[in-house]
Amino acid sequence: MDIRKIKKLIEMLQESDLMEIEVKEGEESVRIARGGQMVAHSNQSLPPVIETNMPPLVPETLGASITSPIVGTFYRKPAPDKAAFIEVGDHVNVGDVVCIIEAMKMMNEIKSAFSGTVTAIKVDDGEPVEFDQQLIIVG
Repeated sequence: MDIRKIKKLIEMLQESDLMEIEVKEGEESVRIARGGQMVAHSNQSLPPVIETNMPPLVPETLGASITSPIVGTFYRKPAPDKAAFIEVGDHVNVGDVVCIIEAMKMMNEIKSAFSGTVTAIKVDDGEPVEFDQQLIIVG
């Protein structure tokens, strides 16, 4: 398998929330998992092992994650001319609205299931989000 394809797979893994990627091309396959190791396999007697200098991809903040319950578009504000629901450093309580996710022209308020201080907002305003994607960290 071409090393350029492997490098592209590493970049894709770094830019996503996936924990690992596995690609098969004919009799060859490569599996890349978070943690800085990549193992390439083929039907040869000893599969080659390729070590990378990629640092482990670990969340930089600890705390409880508020995740997306649906696929849609993430909004931090109730309207374009209004202030954001929350900012990093704000205190939230259980039941506080922290963002909106638009799905099929419906605006869905997302409420916090945790009390604490917002330590990170993982998605930019107007970005598409996937089901169970990490949105906000409450510490």
